[in-house]
Amino acid sequence: MSFKVAFIGAGSIGFTRGLLRDLLAVSEFSSIEVAFTDIDARNLEMVTELCQRDINENGLSIQIQSTLDRREALNDARYIFSVVRIGGLEAFEHDINIPLAYGVDQCVGDTLSAGGIMYGQRGIQEMLEICKDIRDVSETDCLLLNYANPMAMLTWACTKYGGVKTIGLCHGVQGGHRQIADVFNLEQKDVDIICAGINHQTWYIQIKHNGKELTGELLEAFENHPEYSKTEKVRIDMLRRFGYYSTESNGHLSEYVPWYRKRPEEILDWIDLGTWINGETGGYLRVCIEGRNWFVEDFPNWMKEPAFSYKESERGQEHGSYIIEALETGRVYRGHFNVPNGNVITNVPTDAIIEAPGYVDRNGISTPVVGDLPLGCAAVCNASISVQRLSVEAAVSGDEQLLRQAFMMDPLVGAVCTPPEIWQMVDDLLIAQERWLPQYAKSIHEAKQRQTSETRIPTNTYEGAARLKTKTLDEMKKNREEASKNAREADKAIERPSL
Repeated sequence: MSFKVAFIGAGSIGFTRGLLRDLLAVSEFSSIEVAFTDIDARNLEMVTELCQRDINENGLSIQIQSTLDRREALNDARYIFSVVRIGGLEAFEHDINIPLAYGVDQCVGDTLSAGGIMYGQRGIQEMLEICKDIRDVSETDCLLLNYANPMAMLTWACTKYGGVKTIGLCHGVQGGHRQIADVFNLEQKDVDIICAGINHQTWYIQIKHNGKELTGELLEAFENHPEYSKTEKVRIDMLRRFGYYSTESNGHLSEYVPWYRKRPEEILDWIDLGTWINGETGGYLRVCIEGRNWFVEDFPNWMKEPAFSYKESERGQEHGSYIIEALETGRVYRGHFNVPNGNVITNVPTDAIIEAPGYVDRNGISTPVVGDLPLGCAAVCNASISVQRLSVEAAVSGDEQLLRQAFMMDPLVGAVCTPPEIWQMVDDLLIAQERWLPQYAKSIHEAKQRQTSETRIPTNTYEGAARLKTKTLDEMKKNREEASKNAREADKAIERPSL
């Protein structure tokens, strides 16, 4: 088979190298075309060199087309992976640090809450430009496989306004599936699940082993587990009160709802610091900075390590390669995908981007009807969907009033901040991220005037309830294996031990 696959944001080593391995493990894909593009020339050069070495050592003749010209990479592409982070780690620091001054303590900040909303404002504008390039130069009816966050917001914008067939992909369902199998001491492949909701708030509404329903036994199993009883306190509490387990980690979930991170003195009751994803303040920002710094520093050693092996046995669990395999070969693949709802989940809005079971074969991607979510689970999702909708419409239109309303409606921001504090925080975020927010030029000009002329509400020098210091290169060199693993993993929390 011969077709072209393009990677946008290919300088992201964690995703790009693993997704390429998964794709080229399919024997029929040994002669496909591969294109990488990024705005960071050095990162793009390093990732290309590493991936090309993998290709060569697996005996394939594919030559990666590596270019800073996005349209050149997208030209004639049939499939496009988006793994972009608009604004990079510089903007990400603003997403975490500015809200902290107002008491909004985030662990991740890439999906909801103040950080996720701002990440969406930057990302949506650029994703619409990417969609325009795809419409202009890629294959007709090509498929955009979006791995970038905020997953639901970006996928929503691309499908509603971008004019490009888009599917959002995440590994959260697989991670929770592993945990559920673990608490029952079963193999993951032997536990059948149905998961439905929205990205990062997807609920395991059916769990079966050999036909036996296990959902009613799940709370006791998690409460008695020696590790998860300590590391997943928020998820277990949500399971206790809503009846169903949620896909996302303790740290992720804690910032999507209003109850667990609103009082600094109580945050430590719900988290631990064994691994960042268990709830560490700014934890994802820290490990991303460490991973980037380590990759740049240690790259020569990566080139000396054994190449990735393109074998079926080495494939990961990311959905992307399996979807392309199913579409091209007709082999059926079942996964959980982010798609427009329509009438799949009947008690959340039809225009929302949901995460639900899907099947793929040569005929395309099909999503069966789930029906109603349990009422409490739907209520949690619907609160987030309102924030997502406001955020998407704000980003597309540059309407600052909608943006501020998204902050007001956000569960955690609303639990912590007063309306005047929210207005000032949005001003601060807009000003700090001006270069990535062209749609807000007028609003930013007015925010600057307010910032210098009006009496400011006092803010804090708050470092967060559970913030750890970013490791230096010298500190990372003391455990090179751990540093390398962090840098190369797309899922930077695949292992989640407690302290």
